[in-house]
Formats: sequence, structure tokens, C-alpha cells
Amino acid sequence: MAVFLVWAGDPRPGQAGANVIDSRRSLRASAYLPLLRVPGIIFVSLQMGDTSRPEINELPPELQPLDLMGQVQDFADTAAIIECLDLVITVDTSVAHLAGALGKPVWILSRFDGCWRWLHNRDDSPWYPTARLFRQTQPGDWDDVIGRVTRALQLENEAGAPRS
Repeated sequence: MAVFLVWAGDPRPGQAGANVIDSRRSLRASAYLPLLRVPGIIFVSLQMGDTSRPEINELPPELQPLDLMGQVQDFADTAAIIECLDLVITVDTSVAHLAGALGKPVWILSRFDGCWRWLHNRDDSPWYPTARLFRQTQPGDWDDVIGRVTRALQLENEAGAPRS
């Protein structure tokens, strides 16, 4: 199974309000360590930004995801890579919408006060039938979310194919 990872949004210079929201939806690569320890999975990072490579380098070498950012020139490249993978695990970014629009299984890690697009009190999306939402149950608590995603990934890996 090949899994595509995105752990952070993209801060916007000069947009204080957007940056506050970005800080609530974003994690560090190290937050994904429990996921990266699930055996038998090829993890691929398409995390954008200047800090992505240094964050990957901070991970134990045997757990570092494959980093394809050097080959990505535009969103079409991102779409092509998503088409080749089995599952996308991402925070609420454009990648979540791209994977959903492509009909690929996508698991979205959503902050406690998630974007209105993901509605509330449900773990699916009427816009993207292949999407599954993993919401924070407490503001700022990503550990619980990562734990639930890790358990779900273990089950999917054992079953042999991701479900939305």
C-alpha cells in the first residue's frame, strides 16, 4: 500500500487571520511518527514549503517518507502522483480537495473548529464520497486524531485496500 502524506498548510505572508487558522490545522512531520511505524506501507511526502525537507530529515532515517517535492512543478504533477497511490492522509489543504475530486480515498485530519465545508457531526463528506474525516475532539489535540488514523491505517493495511 502506498500512502501520500501532507501534515501542514501553507502560511500566507501578510494574512494574519489565515495564518492563525493555518497554525490550528497544521502539524509537524514528527506528529506522523505513529503512522510511519505501520509496517508494509510506502509513505510519500508531497508536503509543500521550505520546512518540509528539514522536518523529514529530523525523522529516524528508516521512517522518512519518500520526498517527491523536487519533481513537483505544479498541481497537475500532484494529481498525477495521487493517481498512483492508494490513500491520501492530509490535514485540511487543497490536497484534500484534489484527492476527493479525483475520487481517491482521502483521510482528512480536521481541527476542532474545522472548516464549514466539512460540516459537523459526521465523518464523511457529501462532496467527496471517498473522503473520511478524523476530527479533533478537543482543540489542539492531534494525538487522539493520529491514534485513530493509525488504528484505521493498520486495519486497512491488513485488509489490503483503503476504504473511504
